[in-house]
Amino acid sequence: MEYIYGALLLHSAGQEIDEEKLKKVLSGAGVKPDETRLKSLVSSLKEIKIEEVLKNAANVSVAAPAASAAKPAEKKEEKKKEEKKEEKSEAAEEDAMAGLSSLFG
Repeated sequence: MEYIYGALLLHSAGQEIDEEKLKKVLSGAGVKPDETRLKSLVSSLKEIKIEEVLKNAANVSVAAPAASAAKPAEKKEEKKKEEKKEEKSEAAEEDAMAGLSSLFG
């Protein structure tokens, strides 16, 4: 994660993301940079438009609260189903008691 954060920091500062700059950022944060990771991240990020990815991530986070708002409605439906089950079981119990009381007159 530190490597990604370092790359995002360079991007937000308007700097080009290259191995040397990313290595300096990581060293400054107290992380010992791994050359293989640096090379693979820098080469991967050359093909990615970071600004577009950040905009899409912001859109996803806006949609998340809408999805969580649907959950309380689901819980209400579950409660209603449970209440109906309880009512049915109470009615069945009353019927059984009525049948037993007719046995003992």
